[in-house]
Amino acid sequence: MSSQTYHLGFERPLIGLEQEIKDLEAKVASGETELLPAIKALKEELEKKRSEIFGNLSRWDRVQVARHPRRPYTLDYIERLMEDFIELHGDRGFRDDPAIVGGFARMGKHKVMVVGPQKGRDTKQNIMRNFGMMHPEGYRKALRLFRLAEKFHCPILIFIDTPGAYPGIQAEERGQAEAIARNIFEMGRIRVPIIISIIGEGASGGALGIGVGDVILMLENAWYSVISPEGCAAILWRDRAQAEKASEALKISAPDILELGMIDRIVPEPAGGAHSDPVAAEDMLGREIIKELDRLTLIDPDKLLKMRLKKYRSMGVFTEG
Repeated sequence: MSSQTYHLGFERPLIGLEQEIKDLEAKVASGETELLPAIKALKEELEKKRSEIFGNLSRWDRVQVARHPRRPYTLDYIERLMEDFIELHGDRGFRDDPAIVGGFARMGKHKVMVVGPQKGRDTKQNIMRNFGMMHPEGYRKALRLFRLAEKFHCPILIFIDTPGAYPGIQAEERGQAEAIARNIFEMGRIRVPIIISIIGEGASGGALGIGVGDVILMLENAWYSVISPEGCAAILWRDRAQAEKASEALKISAPDILELGMIDRIVPEPAGGAHSDPVAAEDMLGREIIKELDRLTLIDPDKLLKMRLKKYRSMGVFTEG
């Protein structure tokens, strides 16, 4: 099934209404204008039902929404929100990793460095992009761009949407763990603002390797966790089919992560998820990023680094009564 006709299981009640609206709109296009009131009523019913469904999603449902093939990816946000994007390639050590894209761009009045994993829309693209799973050279490429941004005093915008770092033998041979650890260490010292947006999947070290920043925004239906639900289920219950149970135990949804203090703010999505109206979703996130750019670019670099350090030192801290 193509991504254009792809529906999640809980979206099936909407399919009949959507088709009925299309059929009536086709008749209106051929001159049957008396059907316009019926179309309006059906659209209102569709929006009401969509709001009901998406207002009661489980954590596992949100994982499915985050993986929807029509959901906007990094390059979609760049195309919609930025101008003059110049993509930069390679880690200057091994090769270019197509699983992550990055380069200079302009967002509003700000010159920025934008970086993020990129998934594909079809099988060919996904193979080329390695399903958004980065190799060590991808993390080293990202770090090179972060340092370049620091050199030219450009804020860094990071979009996170990855099922994890690539776990293959060659990636391990080339130092996957070291590359991720190096990035986490170095990002704590980059002397320009870093704004992170979790737009889909935020899995494990794959996300953390580009996930240290001053502000972390998270889309309403994204997920963020130390491991994917399937990986957790395979370890705990020896059964990947227990992924729904694992997602509840992991508490990986945006409200869970906000409550834990791991993100700063949840960015709402359109009623049917970002895939139902990508332009609206992109614009919603864009407005939040601009607010943070305007605020963070006024802060002295020394103070910014102290604030960043304090932010991460406070994560996971608790007191017992």
